Amino acid sequence: MGYSEKVMEHFTNPRNMGEIENPSGVGTVGNAQCGDIMRVYFDIDDSGIIRDVKFKTFGCAAAVATSSMATELVKGKTVQEALSVTNQAVCEALDGLPPIKVHCSLLAEEAIHAALWDYAEKHGIQIEGLQKPKSDIHEDEEDEEEY
Repeated sequence: MGYSEKVMEHFTNPRNMGEIENPSGVGTVGNAQCGDIMRVYFDIDDSGIIRDVKFKTFGCAAAVATSSMATELVKGKTVQEALSVTNQAVCEALDGLPPIKVHCSLLAEEAIHAALWDYAEKHGIQIEGLQKPKSDIHEDEEDEEEY
């Protein structure tokens, strides 16, 4: 059961790895089941464009690759465009993931949402369609607050 060339490429040469000092927004999401942790940092300008994005991921090859690809997909985009980057889009951009690794792309999507949420909270704005992210992708849905 192998990874695509693109997954290996983003794992061995991850894009946008690192952190941003004084980020506009930062989101951390974990997966208690496999121990992966992903943190995403955004630098968003006054017009709502993601000027820079960095990530730090503790996890498997797929977790690193999906973080790398997800940051590539949101860089230079508006906040609204970044919100529409789904885990499917991340998977497709990587030419697919093994079924047992698809959760890694979900982690990337949630980390982006968490960073956007942090940005919105810091700036007292609402991002249409953005829901409060989970800190763990296996959290029970029942305690989600309705807005």
